[in-house]
Amino acid sequence: MTLRPLISSLGLALLLAGLGGCATTRPAGPAIPEAEALARQAQRERELRADVRWGLEGRIAVTTGEQGGSGRIEWRQDGDAYEVALSAPVTRQSWRLSRGPSGARLEGLEGGTRSGPEAGGLLREATRWEIPVDSLADWLRALPTPGRPAATRFGADGRLAQLVQDGWTIDYTWPTDRAAPLPSRIEARREPARVRLVVDRWTDGAE
Repeated sequence: MTLRPLISSLGLALLLAGLGGCATTRPAGPAIPEAEALARQAQRERELRADVRWGLEGRIAVTTGEQGGSGRIEWRQDGDAYEVALSAPVTRQSWRLSRGPSGARLEGLEGGTRSGPEAGGLLREATRWEIPVDSLADWLRALPTPGRPAATRFGADGRLAQLVQDGWTIDYTWPTDRAAPLPSRIEARREPARVRLVVDRWTDGAE
């Protein structure tokens, strides 16, 4: 049994249009040399990886071919464990995906809760959505997943503009405040799958 789309096709189209219009204007100014951008990114990674507890609230749209859904998202991370809640207020549908020491768990399905060893595979089996959930724990904060090849491209402001890893291309939009350490919009794609996320608020991951 597959999870029904969280909103209608019309609603998805409207949300995708809204997400596309939420890009934050990049600050103007002299371009930062690549060597300096790489050094800044390395410093970001050291600081962010030391902060193992974090979260976000925002809006998400997911498409895989003709399959898709969208709504509100809340992500809470604590080390390697995380909990992701997705809901659509209009249809009142929701589900919750979590991973901990005992594996992954998906709640909110009509057929009951499902469990498995890997969150991405569990979600794909239940929803047909191709979402690299475990990698997103790094990619959302503009960090490459350790131990795997990655290519990066930086914007004129020295912040990460694009990350390519595991066949996925992730584009980032940042707040106008150059001191902001985290992106405001993320788009990950690997045809035919696409995940678009607008961050309304970054949090410390607390309940």
